[in-house]
Amino acid sequence: MAEIMSERGRLMTNKRKVEVVSYNPEWREKFEIEAELLNGVFQEEFIRAHHIGSTSISGMSAKPIIDLLIEVQNIEQVDSYNTLMKNIGYEPKGENGIPGRRYFQKGGNNRTHHVHIYKHGHPEVQRHLLFRDYMIAHPEEAAAYGDLKSNLAKKYSYDVESYISGKDAFVKEMDERAKKWKERIGSCKTK
Repeated sequence: MAEIMSERGRLMTNKRKVEVVSYNPEWREKFEIEAELLNGVFQEEFIRAHHIGSTSISGMSAKPIIDLLIEVQNIEQVDSYNTLMKNIGYEPKGENGIPGRRYFQKGGNNRTHHVHIYKHGHPEVQRHLLFRDYMIAHPEEAAAYGDLKSNLAKKYSYDVESYISGKDAFVKEMDERAKKWKERIGSCKTK
């Protein structure tokens, strides 16, 4: 029995814990520091960096991982920077399931940063920014999302896949609401 408990403990420590914490105003500064560092890495390919994800939404509970979206001139050139990214602590993950993206993680099981890189004009850039801006403009929905994430983190502390899956329907609904919101705002601006 002790062997089984020991093996279970070993497996639990090898898994990444899902932790959602209260909003931290230092997340903005951490984004800015990392964006400057990445600008130095990608240089002429770099167009701009955006703070995305829950850490970019003031007041929202989040996993304390800074998500950066970087727009570049040429996505195919990004792979040639993998060694430089490794030198500053990032693990290159290629497209990681999303065509046209390059993805990097920093911090191993104690993740600190995720970097999503797209060619300027890729539709995912607009989707991420619209989701962020919608949440900022709708704090009640941001709070509901934060509560959902907190509850999922408690339920699935060592099951990242179930945590992500549990957010999926909410995120898709917010994506749809964000599109309608953008259409309404766009029509108001033209009047």
